[in-house]
Amino acid sequence: MSTTTQTTERGTAVWTIDPTHTHAEFGVRHLMISTVKGHFSDVAGTVIVEDGDATTAQVDVTIGVASIDTRVEQRDQHLRSPDFFDAARFPALTFRSTSVERAGEDRYRVLGDLTIRDVTRPVTLDVEGTGGLRDPWGNERAGYTATARINRKDFGLNWNQALETGGVLVSDDVRISLEVELVRASD
Repeated sequence: MSTTTQTTERGTAVWTIDPTHTHAEFGVRHLMISTVKGHFSDVAGTVIVEDGDATTAQVDVTIGVASIDTRVEQRDQHLRSPDFFDAARFPALTFRSTSVERAGEDRYRVLGDLTIRDVTRPVTLDVEGTGGLRDPWGNERAGYTATARINRKDFGLNWNQALETGGVLVSDDVRISLEVELVRASD
């Protein structure tokens, strides 16, 4: 999906997410004064592109809920519980693209369906290509950064606690940040 790929390739290219070089992170306001960040380490997926045209991309990503890590085990257990993700019943978050729009040089808007706890809502990812190359082992790789914002309550993540001073313990607004490295599958 790099700029070079967009203009020179014909046929179908299948790219897979390199999980060791991909980061799926989120941030939410805590106590209305700071941001708690966390990430998911279990990320898998594919991107299929026709004729080197990134606007034809079909993106399919699965994230394992149990892999959540906020650096506080007690909080991670709470996030895996039925109060939030209910990892036992809903072990994965998924994103499947519905369309891709060019938004500038190496920039795209990837529209798709995000599913959390069996609730599916449309989400738009703002995506920027960060480069592409052939690695020392002969694999073609491409990098992308993506961001989005969602309201967690739209997905049934309703748990919260009111504060005596006003406000709530956890904001509804969630910022999503992805750093993705793709590897082109062999023909």
